[in-house]
Amino acid sequence: MKITKHMVPSVTYTLMVDGEVVDMAEKDKPLTFVHGIGAMVPGFEKNLEGLTAGTNYKFTLSPEEAYGPYDEQAVVSLPISTFMVEGKVKKEMLNIGQVVPMQDQNGNPMNGTVMEVTGDVVKMDFNHMLAGKELNFAGEILEVREATPAEIDHGHVHGPGGHEH
Repeated sequence: MKITKHMVPSVTYTLMVDGEVVDMAEKDKPLTFVHGIGAMVPGFEKNLEGLTAGTNYKFTLSPEEAYGPYDEQAVVSLPISTFMVEGKVKKEMLNIGQVVPMQDQNGNPMNGTVMEVTGDVVKMDFNHMLAGKELNFAGEILEVREATPAEIDHGHVHGPGGHEH
């Protein structure tokens, strides 16, 4: 079977950025996903399209094919009061480089990285940590199967390597 829309590939991968391994999935715990529904970055799915079990792959994604270019406008300064819980600033949340789960004005979840704390202002970066980066993938296609109707409806894999209900 070839990887096409609504197929479920199980793959290993090593992701390298700037010469360093930043993530990986090995044979004992592969990445398993429903292909073609936007679960993965577009360039990743595009490069796996048409491959079959047993195939080794290696490709590089530009920022535009992955998490997009780095956006300077996604770096914002917030009042330190934003980080108050029960009337106190949670200083343990404000370490430089720390990723803080937050919400936008519409209640959508987003992560921000603390860049700087100066007086009553916290400078946060809301870019994805891989925005603006070239991603280098290498791995193997272990298995390819058809997605079940429930997996397509739910947008994720069920059972081994996936979500249990």
